[in-house]
Amino acid sequence: MKSTGIVRKIDGAGRVVVPVELRKNLNVDIEDYMEIFLEDNHIKIQKCEEFNQCAITGEITPENQEYANGLVLSPLGAEILFNQLWERRNELT
Repeated sequence: MKSTGIVRKIDGAGRVVVPVELRKNLNVDIEDYMEIFLEDNHIKIQKCEEFNQCAITGEITPENQEYANGLVLSPLGAEILFNQLWERRNELT
């Protein structure tokens, strides 16, 4: 692991600020999702690829599923879509 020489303090809510230099270097922007891993005695944080982001809610969860044509839905997104389709079906009948 490469050391950056940057030290940050954890705040009262357990948060750590990722320095702007690192965010720019890694192309991490505001509202990006970060995935957190525990490796041995180290915490590893990496930008979460948006390929598994729900198309409806924007959530990235382990429960997300990919459907036809690469459509990714979280459980909540699937429920929202189902309800909208059900309402539309009822309007047409």
